[in-house]
Amino acid sequence: MDILLACVVITMGAFVQTAIGFGLAVIAAPILYFIDPYYVPAPITVCALVLSVFNVYSYRGQVSFRGLGNAVIGRVPGSLLGAALLLWIDKDWLALWIGLSVLAAVAVSMTSLRWQPTPGRMMFAGFMSGFMGTSSSIGGPPMALLWQHQEVSLIRANLSAFFVISCLMSLIILAPVGQFGSRQILLSLPLLPATFIGFLIARYSMKRVPHKQLRIASLTLCSFCGLAAVLSFWF
Repeated sequence: MDILLACVVITMGAFVQTAIGFGLAVIAAPILYFIDPYYVPAPITVCALVLSVFNVYSYRGQVSFRGLGNAVIGRVPGSLLGAALLLWIDKDWLALWIGLSVLAAVAVSMTSLRWQPTPGRMMFAGFMSGFMGTSSSIGGPPMALLWQHQEVSLIRANLSAFFVISCLMSLIILAPVGQFGSRQILLSLPLLPATFIGFLIARYSMKRVPHKQLRIASLTLCSFCGLAAVLSFWF
């Protein structure tokens, strides 16, 4: 039953990320953490990696690596710091950190600020993405903040390209600290078909539902997930 619920959650997360550019971990991390803490961060990161490959292929004609190099450079120390956080933070505080990360992601997505993706900002966003992504699997919001006012297909293409590199980086760093081993791999395997199903549903829906409506519905769902994780810390 737990595996089935986890697959449903991953399907929803994959749908959201394919539709708006990020969101798989934003939705999945708070819920899957309470099903089994071992789902966070590595198995969700594996799903995000596979989904990002699908999306990069779908938008391969619009991928531009210009500027992403600065984000990748910034992500290296951020990922190391995120892995260090996992070595000392306890279960309850990690749940709170995940919930706050989700709510921050929603706040970022709703802001009207228009920050141009300068090299310095890209590097800082990469650092924060590495820290948040490696510690909680939620690494999309910092990058989305710089890209969110670009053309929709450009956002999906370039965020996905960044996520391919960043997910691989996180998994490589998580392995030596005991956060990505055989147990996490076995947890990941049933989630991969669910990831693909979410991707397919989103590709079908994007042609029939306006992007604005998909975005509002997705962010509303993310808000509930983040709020539930934060409240669980106090109750």
